[in-house]
Amino acid sequence: MVRPIFIVGFMGSGKTTLGKKIAAAMGRPFVDLDHEIVAHIGMSIPEYFNMHGEIHFRVLESEFLKKQKGKNAIISTGGGTPCFFDNMQWIVENGIALYLQHSPKSLWSRLSKSDVNKRPVLKGLNGDELLTFIETKLEERIPFYSQAQVSVDQIQTSLEEVVQQLKHYQIYTD
Repeated sequence: MVRPIFIVGFMGSGKTTLGKKIAAAMGRPFVDLDHEIVAHIGMSIPEYFNMHGEIHFRVLESEFLKKQKGKNAIISTGGGTPCFFDNMQWIVENGIALYLQHSPKSLWSRLSKSDVNKRPVLKGLNGDELLTFIETKLEERIPFYSQAQVSVDQIQTSLEEVVQQLKHYQIYTD
């Protein structure tokens, strides 16, 4: 039985980039949940946050997540997706969750190089403020992320190793 593979992890952990590579390696379609939502709402996620607030976004996000049931796809979730409602439990029950682990310093380095203003919760943060935010938020989210059936150190694990772990998990749970 083929199940969707949901990639979870903190913002900036490489869910979309690695997800596309995993999809290509496994011959599966790739779905970026955030891109699906943006296409549906016709505006950026920061714009939606500003207009409607985070809770409305999280409800919409959960609805889009649950539309992925039964898809033979590699699905990149938003960093907060697993942390709201019953989303992580649903992911684990309806697919395989892959957690891309990073240290706070690694995430800080990656996010410092990106446009933090594109990420609503990071707006206006930099330097030590950004690192403190990442440390705090990651500590809150790890209990959700750690429920994933497969966890990898995203920096130390090759694409081939990730694909092997996913295939191995799938073989022994089907």
